[in-house]
Amino acid sequence: MSLYAIGDLHLSLSEDVDKPMDAFGPLWDNHIARLEANWREMITDEDTVIIPGDISWGLKFSEAEPDLQWIDSLPGKKVIFKGNHDLWWAGINRLNTLYDSITFVQNKAYYAEGVYFCGTRGWTTPDSDEFKEEDEKIYKRELLRLQASLDDAVAQMEERPGKIMGVLHFPPVVKVLSFSGFQQLFADYGVEEVIYGHVHGEDGFRNTIKGNYHGVNYSLVSCDYLRCRPIQIG
Repeated sequence: MSLYAIGDLHLSLSEDVDKPMDAFGPLWDNHIARLEANWREMITDEDTVIIPGDISWGLKFSEAEPDLQWIDSLPGKKVIFKGNHDLWWAGINRLNTLYDSITFVQNKAYYAEGVYFCGTRGWTTPDSDEFKEEDEKIYKRELLRLQASLDDAVAQMEERPGKIMGVLHFPPVVKVLSFSGFQQLFADYGVEEVIYGHVHGEDGFRNTIKGNYHGVNYSLVSCDYLRCRPIQIG
């Protein structure tokens, strides 16, 4: 019973969605088939896979449904957090009635194998040169969502002890040596491990936060960075 992670699946299995990922470079060539082969090789039904956002290119749920059905067909329990491209995401309670093997997480914590997974989509952070006034509202809302998730874990720990792992879609900070409100919350709640996605391409891989900063270890788990192979996190 192991824990894995991989984000940014960027699926487009609906006939109504034309978004082949191979247009974004060789790391995405035939990525759905490669991901499925690796997933079935590595993951059993007793394992849990954390997916931090950007699941589907579908704009409406009907367009994302084939992608979610494909995920549901794979081995293991899947825990999905929202990404910035998941525009189909609406009605968390309804979503959580649809698939036996998928849990969608928003404002809550998910427990598996002694770990509380707490997170939110995140957003660009104030250290970005492109941070605008309209970003401030979204950034603050995402901080509140992360805090709600962390608070839910703390409440659950009263009956079931465990450690907390952070999950974001966006990186926790744009400039590696900066410090954001997301990082402050992780520090305040004693989080030691954080996974995130969103970052793509070799330049992005080089310039994003990875490793230990301020006592927290940050790991990028986007699909192209992992070469379509889920990474074990516990």
